[in-house]
Amino acid sequence: MVIGEKIKQLRNKMNLTQEELANRCELSKGFISQLERDLTSPSIATLIDILECLGTNLKEFFSDAGDEKAVFQKDDVFEQENLELGHIISWLVPNAQKNAMEPMLIKLLNGGRSEHYNAHQGEVFGYVLSGRVVLHLGGRGYKVAKGESFYYVANSSYYLENPSGAAAEVLWVSTPPSF
Repeated sequence: MVIGEKIKQLRNKMNLTQEELANRCELSKGFISQLERDLTSPSIATLIDILECLGTNLKEFFSDAGDEKAVFQKDDVFEQENLELGHIISWLVPNAQKNAMEPMLIKLLNGGRSEHYNAHQGEVFGYVLSGRVVLHLGGRGYKVAKGESFYYVANSSYYLENPSGAAAEVLWVSTPPSF
């Protein structure tokens, strides 16, 4: 981690000049300039003072939350096959259960179905990439074909079924994560 660059970004975000930050921290403008160019390092006490003036703290400053991964490759996908129910689930984003939503790809083999999910707080979206499925929502069944989508508040039990003779694939997004 480049401390100076991160301090400069925080200073700019707060629309402060080097001189304004130096005055708030009782430091010289030259020290702030050298710090931002990584020509010097602050003591822990000085860094705490600077971060306090920038509206943050050591824990937030050194957290990697800003470096969170945004693009995922094929190697990141985790797949699980359930032959008993006749489906294959591919989790597209690793550890998505910690996020607000969980995108996945569900492949329903012919005659296959997803797990049966009870009502919960949240929402579900699906887009049928290939084949045909039946969305069972509460006591009703909805036919959904390739190129069509579904969206609902998950206040009823639900599951997907593939009654056809060919496999079907659905891009499925659940919030909060339910799989």
